[in-house]
Amino acid sequence: MNEHPAPKAPALIPRGKASRFGLDWFLLALIGVIVLAYLWPQLGVDREPISLGEIAGYGVSVIFFFYGLRLSPEKLKVGLSSWRLHIVVQLCTFILFPLLMLPSHTFFEGSKNELLWLGTFYLAALPSTVSSSVVMVSIAGGNIPAAIFNASISSLIGIFITPLWMGLFLEASSEGFDIWSIMGKLVLQVLLPVILGIVLHRYWGNFAEKNKSKMRVFDQIIILLIVYTSFCESFARDMFSGYSIGTLFILGATMVGLFFLVYGLIYILSRLFGFNREDRITAIFCGSKKSLVHGTVMSKVLFPDANMVGIILLPIMIYHALQLLIASIISQRMARKEGEKSGMQVAS
Repeated sequence: MNEHPAPKAPALIPRGKASRFGLDWFLLALIGVIVLAYLWPQLGVDREPISLGEIAGYGVSVIFFFYGLRLSPEKLKVGLSSWRLHIVVQLCTFILFPLLMLPSHTFFEGSKNELLWLGTFYLAALPSTVSSSVVMVSIAGGNIPAAIFNASISSLIGIFITPLWMGLFLEASSEGFDIWSIMGKLVLQVLLPVILGIVLHRYWGNFAEKNKSKMRVFDQIIILLIVYTSFCESFARDMFSGYSIGTLFILGATMVGLFFLVYGLIYILSRLFGFNREDRITAIFCGSKKSLVHGTVMSKVLFPDANMVGIILLPIMIYHALQLLIASIISQRMARKEGEKSGMQVAS
């Protein structure tokens, strides 16, 4: 296993009162656009004079082009050596998560909450997040090259694996669901822009790296636009009328429970495989995270019925906020614990 000293990473959450609760402007903006969609849904539904949904669709391809530009082949090569770690992370991301959710389907089938369950299963089938996983691994002192490799490869694998998992349920319930058509759209809208970005990395990679904070803002704006238009469709057609505050609270508690269940199982697997501290940290953070970016952009292709997308996205948005909060606390605690341990060794 690789043993590297982990460089310090910038804090994921800006300083200030909001950071005490693991919140940043983006999480607050997510709440804001949902409220705006409730108060003013027509703007996101209307196709004239402009279609916000179509703008968001083009923005998706730009997001993944920028992602490819920042994807350094050299960094990926460095992370290749920890193959057992990669297998554990990818199996947890794409096999463990969905298998944990599958048995509960029988309890929700045919009920008004089945759509929420479908959103939770969609969350379970998504790839890992990239930026926050790497940042958390860096803060905690984990294997950064392996984190970059796993998060990046997870994003590419998800283009194919996520539709396959969702096809188990969508094909039977949606006449418009065609798995090969879906994959074709994802290849054109997501994979090809990534490949183009990787090809152009040698020319524009440094520019992309220097301006990654600006590109990240663009990513977040497109995500907010997708969330807004999705919730506009759902609110305009009164899709949330059957869900109470208590139901949403239970959904949030379920997301917390799912995170800690996966976190604990990955920790046990890491111990069984004999991972060192750095690889164990990487496995835990990369294997337990889910990507809001992929969740929002892939929803535009996977779910032909725009009315249901707002409900489908609820679990991933809740999980995204909770994973940032919980993972931030855990990573800071790990960093402090390792710092105290190093201090004691120096003192002795």
